[in-house]
Amino acid sequence: MRIQGSLPEIVRKTVERDVGRFCLDRVPPHIRDKIKIEHEIRSNSVTIFECRPPWREDFGPEWTKGKVAQLRYEDERWAIYSRDRNGHWHFYYLFEPTPDLSAALAEINFDPTGIFWG
Repeated sequence: MRIQGSLPEIVRKTVERDVGRFCLDRVPPHIRDKIKIEHEIRSNSVTIFECRPPWREDFGPEWTKGKVAQLRYEDERWAIYSRDRNGHWHFYYLFEPTPDLSAALAEINFDPTGIFWG
């Protein structure tokens, strides 16, 4: 059974805590003025972004956000998706969906193929 709509509250709280910590730990404190990792929860998915400060004044003060990876909560398991150059999400077939959010985050962090972090 696929879960439609938003995440169950207990799963959402786990995501906020664990993915929030993942994003913070990914960037050393001394360079957080140059790069940040953030996440956004939408429906049953969690998108991880790499954020960079404006590089030209005429572009305004907003940081740019590039999508890195997406986790989708389906059948009480986390599946990982990667993005192609056209912005489309594709199932990351090198990692079997798991109920263990930490394992999914570790795979994104390790990035054995360079598909997430380049």
